[in-house]
Amino acid sequence: MPALANLLPRRPGAPVPEPARPTRRPEGVPLAPFGAAATAEEVTAGLDLAGRLVLVTGATSGIGFETARVLALRGAEVVVAGRTLAKARAACSALPGRCTPLALELTDYPGVVQAAQAVRALGRPLDVLVCNAGVMSLPRLEQVRGIEKQFATNHLGHFLLVQHLLERVQAAPQGRVVVVSSYVMSWSHPEGIEWDDLAGERCYHPARAYGQSKLANALFALALARRLQGTRASANSLEPGYVDTALFRHYWPSLRGFRGLLTRKMTVAQGAATPCWLAAAPSLAGVSGHHFAECNPVVPIDRAKDPAAAARLWEVSAGLLRPFMP
Repeated sequence: MPALANLLPRRPGAPVPEPARPTRRPEGVPLAPFGAAATAEEVTAGLDLAGRLVLVTGATSGIGFETARVLALRGAEVVVAGRTLAKARAACSALPGRCTPLALELTDYPGVVQAAQAVRALGRPLDVLVCNAGVMSLPRLEQVRGIEKQFATNHLGHFLLVQHLLERVQAAPQGRVVVVSSYVMSWSHPEGIEWDDLAGERCYHPARAYGQSKLANALFALALARRLQGTRASANSLEPGYVDTALFRHYWPSLRGFRGLLTRKMTVAQGAATPCWLAAAPSLAGVSGHHFAECNPVVPIDRAKDPAAAARLWEVSAGLLRPFMP
C-alpha cells in the first residue's frame, strides 16, 4: 500500500514501513501442516513434552509468557526468566505444570552469569533455550557499558546466556536454541551491522537500532548453528509477526496506530506459535541454521544470512563480553 505508507508520520531519517515478510522457502526443511493463523496451542496439539526442561527469557508477559504457558501445558518443566524474581514468581503462579522462577536482567552481565549458574545447578540437560526477551525503540540513546542498549540487551545479553548454558543444551538428546528475531531487521543499515558505531552515537534512531539488534539475533543463530554442526544440538531464528504487546511501550503512538493498517496484526497466541513450533516440533529434530516465520522456513534478507557477518558478530560479541565469558 504505497499511498498509505506515504501518509505515515516519520521523523527525519526514519525507516519506511517494513516490506512484507519473506515467503521464499529454503530447500530440504520440513514445512508445517498449518497456516499463519494457527495458535501456539494448535501447533503443539498432541505433543508430550514431559521430562523436558525449557528456559524462556522474557517469560513474564506477551509472547514469552504464552510460549512458556503452552510448553508447560504440554508437559515441559519451564524455567520462567523475568527481569526480577518477583515478576518471575508471579508468572509461575499463573502457569500450569512445573515452573521454576529465575531472575534475569539481560543488561546485568554478572547477573546473567549468576542466572546461568542457577540453571546449571538444576543438574539437568536443557532441552530448549528460547531467547525471547527484549526492548524496542528506546526513544533516546541509552548505553550499557558503552554499547547501545537495544543491541546490548537483545543480542549481547542472550549471547552471554547461551555461552554459559550451551554445554547443558548439548547434553540434551536434541537440544534446541530458539532465537526470536523480527522481520523489522530490515530497518537496520542496508550494509548490515554498523561495526564502527555499536555505541549508537553517530546518528541514533530508535527503530534502526532495534532493527540492528534483531539482525544480530538472526546472525547469532546462524553462527551458533555452524558451531553446533556435528552435534545433536540446533539453533534457529524466527519472526513472531506483529503482536502489539508491552514491547511496543516506547513506540511512537501515531505510528503504532497506523502500523496495523500496513501489517497483519496477530494475537499473542498466534505470535507464540512459531517459537513453540521450533521448540517442540518432532519434524524439526536436527534442523539448524534456518530462519522461520509463521512456523515455516523462509529465506531472510541477504544481510541476515551472511556467514562472514555472522562469524564477525560472534568474535566482536565475545570480545565485548570477555570479562564475563566462560
